[in-house]
Amino acid sequence: MSSSLIEDSDQQLPLEAVIKQIKDLPTLPELARQMLCNLDDEDSSLDAICEKVAQDQSLAAKTLKLANSSLYGANSKVVTLQQAVAMLGVKNVKNLIRMTSLTNSFPVSRCRGFDFKAFWRHSVATAICAELISRTLHMKHDFAFTAGLLHDIGRLVLVTRFPQEYARVLDCQAQRDCHLIDAEQAILGIDHVAAGLILAVHWQFSDAIQDAIRGHHEPENKELNSVAAIVHVANVIAHALDLSQTEKEMVPLLSKAAWDTLALTEADYLAIFRETELRFEAMDQVL
Repeated sequence: MSSSLIEDSDQQLPLEAVIKQIKDLPTLPELARQMLCNLDDEDSSLDAICEKVAQDQSLAAKTLKLANSSLYGANSKVVTLQQAVAMLGVKNVKNLIRMTSLTNSFPVSRCRGFDFKAFWRHSVATAICAELISRTLHMKHDFAFTAGLLHDIGRLVLVTRFPQEYARVLDCQAQRDCHLIDAEQAILGIDHVAAGLILAVHWQFSDAIQDAIRGHHEPENKELNSVAAIVHVANVIAHALDLSQTEKEMVPLLSKAAWDTLALTEADYLAIFRETELRFEAMDQVL
């Protein structure tokens, strides 16, 4: 990080304050915990998923809306949850539950200048892209989608628990035209990666998800789970496609090591770009 970005350390956040705020966060609702923490659960029963969706009226409505979206192109209107889950498939419904559960876990902050819609649009786009990369590599989809969805979760911690301080981060980024993580380090003395890892431990996310959070900006560490490289590349792609619709979008530097590790072809990436945009459009309409 450039030394010109370093701010007065007296104004930075003590790590203990961040940890206390995270520990004060409510525990995850049971459904969210199941979908975000128990990624080894292979329960793929349509009836079981329908039962979980039916417990939440808002989630049921979103499931039906997604099933009736242009992406899935039903010949006739889908009117029951059973029809919707059968059409979407269990994995897509689980992903919708994950997105809805997570967005409901953080209230909109009073942080000046922070765009919540843009944040979630980017997180969802990264999740979709990570899942598509994982599928192309014949790896476990659930881990990649959830890791992509959670990669920036520490930013929500900082925004919602320290809104005034984070507003200064946004001012710094705008004034100095730097990456947001550099502004976080300069103003707060802690960035969203560190905050995200503290939250991941508090909410008992898997080691693979913690590695994705830890490595989504710097995936070169060979001890990291391979999902870190997937999320890193998906994050860069999501920024490059500008699916968050953020003004003056800055694309992070792409790690050559992560790119080489995935070893995907140009044809693979072109297909991933197209499918990411198509799936994102449908999810964005629902969320």
